[in-house]
Amino acid sequence: MAAVPQAGAWRGRRVLVTGHTGFVGGWLCTWLAECGARVSGFSLPPPTQPSFFEATNLAARLERHTLGDVNDAAAVAAAVEASKPEVVFHLAAQPIVREAYRAPVLTFATNVMGTVHVLEACRQSGVPRIVCYTTDKVYRNDQSGRAFAEDDRLGGNEPYSASKASADWAAGAWWESYFRRASPQTALAVIRAGNIIGGGDWASERLLPDAMRAFERAAPLVLRNPAATRPWQHVLDAVRGTLVLAERAAPGDVPAEAIAWNFGPDPAFVRPVAEVADAAVREWGAGAAWRHEPDGTIPEAKALVLSSERALRELGWRCAWDFETAVAKSVAWYRDAANGAGKLRETTAAQIEANAKAAA
Repeated sequence: MAAVPQAGAWRGRRVLVTGHTGFVGGWLCTWLAECGARVSGFSLPPPTQPSFFEATNLAARLERHTLGDVNDAAAVAAAVEASKPEVVFHLAAQPIVREAYRAPVLTFATNVMGTVHVLEACRQSGVPRIVCYTTDKVYRNDQSGRAFAEDDRLGGNEPYSASKASADWAAGAWWESYFRRASPQTALAVIRAGNIIGGGDWASERLLPDAMRAFERAAPLVLRNPAATRPWQHVLDAVRGTLVLAERAAPGDVPAEAIAWNFGPDPAFVRPVAEVADAAVREWGAGAAWRHEPDGTIPEAKALVLSSERALRELGWRCAWDFETAVAKSVAWYRDAANGAGKLRETTAAQIEANAKAAA
């Protein structure tokens, strides 16, 4: 058994999600809407075409849909003031590792100062509960393959991970300087999630979206580094943990390192890229295939493993879907999208229900 969100905890509750037009933000908003929350969103327009946001007609389920940039401090403050949220989930980011190499200044501006703008707007408005997403890549990766715990050293070797580690530190600074003692009614949590897969992610230079695009046009998927290992998990397991944490996170006089939470799969789910590609090929069928085409222009970590023992111990959270199920559910969603987006809202709701049942 694993922890599941309680609909009663969210029904009628005012929630603001930054990055709601993105992949994880879209799934989070959908589950919140299923629970009866009053959801507002603040984000740039959908980052891809197609997008989860548009394919599921998510805008129709939101109380407020505001387009804006977290780099605009005044716009962020206005969105917080307008929605008067009881909970803020901050997911807006520049999330692509290789794009961060090409646009480091924008990446740092969005990931670091964007987070600062959200934290400060929440402080000024007295938001009682804040959850910030960073990433599993915040850890100073020594390539040893050992599982990183929340109290391990942070630090990035490249622009994306460095920007996210900096955002993580910013959250810790706001906690220690403003919330921990001066605003004891405020709860702040930081989520460091493992590699997230699931239907509706159409970002470039990500494994499953690249696979689905290739398979749809009957082309082989090109893998840069098939031996690299990552902690793969379905987006709904990460979202479920996010909601459970937001329900249970309580204000308290704890040090900054105690506000961070790893959400990643059991070590058995840590698989090389090639195995994810093989599973996607099996699920898609129809002659799908992949090939190795090395690209050493941008260095990438060979191994990354998270320890989620704290989330299991204190929240009762773990991944409800194993590696094979996570890939199968992802490919099934993309298949429905390829066959026509008319029923994607129903597909999405069914997958949320299935994940909650598997966890219960």
